Amino acid sequence: MFQTLVRFFTTKEVRNKIFFTLAMLVIFKIGTYIPAPGVNPEAFNHPQGSQGATELLNTFGGGALKRFSIFAMGIMPYITASIVMQLLQMDIVPKFTEWAKQGEMGRRKINNVTRYFAIILAFIQSIGMAFQFNNYLKGQLIIDKSVMSYLLIAVVLTAGTAFLIWLGDQITQFGVGNGISLIIFAGILSTLPSSIEQFGQSLFVGQDDTSLAWLKIVGLVVALILLTVGAIFVLEAKRKIPIQYAKKQSAQRLGSQATYLPLKVNSAGVIPVIFAMAFFLLPRTLTLFFPKAEWAQNIADTANPSSNIGMIVYIVLIIAFAYFYAFVQVNPEKMADNLKKQGSYVPGIRPGEQTKKYITKVLYRLTFVGSIFLAAIAILPIIATKFMGLPQSIQIGGTSLLIVIGVAIETMKTLEAQVSQKEYKGFGGR
Repeated sequence: MFQTLVRFFTTKEVRNKIFFTLAMLVIFKIGTYIPAPGVNPEAFNHPQGSQGATELLNTFGGGALKRFSIFAMGIMPYITASIVMQLLQMDIVPKFTEWAKQGEMGRRKINNVTRYFAIILAFIQSIGMAFQFNNYLKGQLIIDKSVMSYLLIAVVLTAGTAFLIWLGDQITQFGVGNGISLIIFAGILSTLPSSIEQFGQSLFVGQDDTSLAWLKIVGLVVALILLTVGAIFVLEAKRKIPIQYAKKQSAQRLGSQATYLPLKVNSAGVIPVIFAMAFFLLPRTLTLFFPKAEWAQNIADTANPSSNIGMIVYIVLIIAFAYFYAFVQVNPEKMADNLKKQGSYVPGIRPGEQTKKYITKVLYRLTFVGSIFLAAIAILPIIATKFMGLPQSIQIGGTSLLIVIGVAIETMKTLEAQVSQKEYKGFGGR
């Protein structure tokens, strides 16, 4: 591990990218402490008890929601917009479907529409959020209750989301890894100390006998280690489909290690978990605008992973998004065509349509295993919270753990690829 880090920092270009990424994340963290205009930060000194999706939004935003800072909306409107846009590309909106087939030019058009939609969504949600938090804090949050004050707060929060989208793009282009994922990653890690403090206080404060508390801590640490090892194993696990080449190319392929087609058990990574939680945030938007409506509150309570129905829906969403995104990442038809053009084939499987069906069948089976594992890790902390009396902040521990591990693995792979590329160029003298 130490040698790997040395390689990263001894390569000048990679080192500059790492420092640039860290600088952008520091800017993000500083922004979480800047309160929105017209807001009384002292109102949040009282116990809030935010739970469920609201607690997750606060964690993803690095604690910005509980401070009602300029980044209170976080990056979630962009993720929600991305989900909607990807669904609309599935022959629902012909124009989007056409763009999706146009390659890089089409992706740029879709990304632009996604950003505009995210800004609109952020503005709508920010207005509702200002009303809801002000009502929840009994009118102590907003100093001036005028319409212009609410509009100003909404504009600032929307601008904060737009800035985070831009910040993520800068990290993706000039830094290391996926910028949006790294912002969520940084937000989760930055709230870790306060979560640990809250967990410790709930176990030890006011307790004469701390033996049970220490037992819970030991059990939680062991469970955390096992979940981490399991998450890494499943996120990295692959099914290797053997590949053979035609006789004309066999001589050229001698000594090549690319004699198999690797399919990951979990091709979608942690995206299904992020998408599922973002989907859960949509019903809660209703409570922002209808805080006293019983029907809106019932929908919000159902769309809470800690409820029985919400947990089932959460599992179904994770599995559904896992299949959806797996086939977005891996296109069996395109993969079969590429194998046919290269003069290669799967032993015992005819090239073309039969290969496509075979890859599809394998991908279905692999995704089933991967999605079940993702759902299990996401709901285990929720179940533990309900039956072991753990703090509510533990509920989102599984989701946070998956995101942190997934983003860390992908970032390390990106760094290793860039370092290897630079070393290869240096060896070649170019």
